[in-house]
Amino acid sequence: MEQFIGVGRRKTATARCYLRPGRGLVVINHREPREFFCDLWQLEHAFEPLDTVRVRESFDLVITVSGGGITGQAGAIRLGIARALVASNPEFRQPLKAQGMLSRDSREVERKKYGQKKARKRFQFSKR
Repeated sequence: MEQFIGVGRRKTATARCYLRPGRGLVVINHREPREFFCDLWQLEHAFEPLDTVRVRESFDLVITVSGGGITGQAGAIRLGIARALVASNPEFRQPLKAQGMLSRDSREVERKKYGQKKARKRFQFSKR
């Protein structure tokens, strides 16, 4: 049985997605997706690539995700699934790319600087 792997990253989260031909079973960190994600929008966002190419019921997914928060993990899963789908069938590249699912969102948190309260916010300045 052939297996396709896609790695996705978002903020500090990393997801490894293993895609196999099957009947639509999904496991995220040994848990059900509805149990893993607390909000419905995160669940829909993560599995958007499967709906875009209409193959939700024809592949089984085993996903390992770590780091970051729930939103970053959902974005990482989304990119990992999209990359695994392209590895399984190169014809999926065009519709996924048109929806922007194959590009990594490179935005990350800016580090805090010394002598400042946060990354950009300064301590209060008093002239006198």
